[in-house]
Amino acid sequence: MGRLMAMRGNDAVAYAVKYARVEVVAAYPITPQTIIVEKIDELIAKGEMDAEMIHVESEHSALAATYGAAVGGVRAFTATSSHGLMYMYEMLWWAAASRIPVVMAVVTRAIGPPWNIHVEHADILATRDTGWLISMSENNQEVFDLTIIMFRVTEDPRVYLPGIVGLDGFILSHTVEPVELPDQETVDAFLPPRRQPYTMEPGKPIAMGNIFPDETFEEMRMDMHRSMLEAKKVIAEVGREYGKLTGRYYDKLVECYRCEDADYIIAGMGSWMGDAKIAADMLREKGIRAGVLRLRWVRPFPWEEVREAAISKKAVIVLDRSVSFGQTGPLFLELSAALEAKPSMIGVPAGVGGVDISYEDIAAIVEKALAEVEEKGRVYIPSLWYHLGKFYPIMHGEEVLPFPKA
Repeated sequence: MGRLMAMRGNDAVAYAVKYARVEVVAAYPITPQTIIVEKIDELIAKGEMDAEMIHVESEHSALAATYGAAVGGVRAFTATSSHGLMYMYEMLWWAAASRIPVVMAVVTRAIGPPWNIHVEHADILATRDTGWLISMSENNQEVFDLTIIMFRVTEDPRVYLPGIVGLDGFILSHTVEPVELPDQETVDAFLPPRRQPYTMEPGKPIAMGNIFPDETFEEMRMDMHRSMLEAKKVIAEVGREYGKLTGRYYDKLVECYRCEDADYIIAGMGSWMGDAKIAADMLREKGIRAGVLRLRWVRPFPWEEVREAAISKKAVIVLDRSVSFGQTGPLFLELSAALEAKPSMIGVPAGVGGVDISYEDIAAIVEKALAEVEEKGRVYIPSLWYHLGKFYPIMHGEEVLPFPKA
C-alpha cells in the first residue's frame, strides 16, 4: 500500500522523478519551477535518490545535458518555466527529432515583458508543434501520476518521443494538497527498465544530425507524426494498467464531468478546470445543464474524444489562459477544428498573467454565452475576452467594445 502526504505540486514532480529512478537531472533555476530541482537536490543529498544532479549555466544547457544523458542510455529529467522554456526551444526539436525519450516538467508562467511570474499557458502551448507529448494536470495528485505515466509512455517503442508534464504556476506548484504515493515496488512493476531506439557509446560511432536528403527528412517527420498518433493507444493502455495498480485510471486523454446530458460544455485545461466543475454544479442548480470537458493531454490531441463528448451539444465555451495574437485562444482553434464548429462555439481568453478567475466568473461566462445563443441562435464567437468582470468581444479585428486603457 502507498502513503498519503501533503505536498506542493513541485514536490509531487520531484517525488515522481525519485520513484521513476531517474539517474540524471540537469537544472537551472527559474520561478516558479525552482522548488522541483531544489527538492530533487535535497533527496539526492539525503541519500534517498540515487542520481546525478548537473548544475548548468542556462536552461538551454539544462535540456542539452538532459538530452545528452538520455542519448547515453539513462533515464533523465529536467524542469523549467516561461523564459527558461523559450531558451530551451532549439533543444526541444533536437530531442524530439532524435526520437530520444526525455521527460520535462513545465510549471506554466507568463512570458514578459512586462515581467510577470504568474500563471499563463503561452509557454507550454508554444511547444505544441515540436514533437513533444504534452499533458496538463488539474491537481497535485495528477502531477505525480502523470509524471510517472509520462516516463512509461515516452519510452514505449511505439512512441519514442519526449514528453512535457504541465502544472500551473503557484496555483499548483506552491499549493499544498494531499497526494497518495504508491510503494516503490508498485512503480517498479509499472515502469520497466528504460528503453530507447539507440544509444551513443564511446567507440561505437553512429551518425546523427547530419544533412539528410529532403525526402528522408520529410519521411522522418511523417514517422514522428505517426508515432504521436500511436501514442493515443499507448496512453490508453498505460493509463488502464496504472489504474489497476493504484485505483486511479488515466486511460482517457480527456476528463468529462457531467457531460452526458449537458447542453453547454465548458472546455479547457489546467487547474481552473476544478473551478469549472464547481461552476457547472452551480449552473445546474439554476436549471442550466452544464458540463466540463478537460483536456488532460494536448499532444497527442484527443480529437476523437472531443468529438464524442461535445459535437452534439448546444454550445461549447472554450476557456483559454493565453491568446494567439490576431487570432484567438490556441485551445479554441484546436477544439473548433475537431468539432468543425458544428455546435455554437465561444472562445473566452481569460486569466492571462495570473488574473484570478473564480468559479463565479466561469459561471458568469457560461451565462453570457447562453444569452448569446438564445438571442442569436447558433453563434461562432472566436474571442470574447473576459477581464475583471467585463466582456470585450473582438472578432476579426473589429473592436465591438473598447479595451481598457493600459
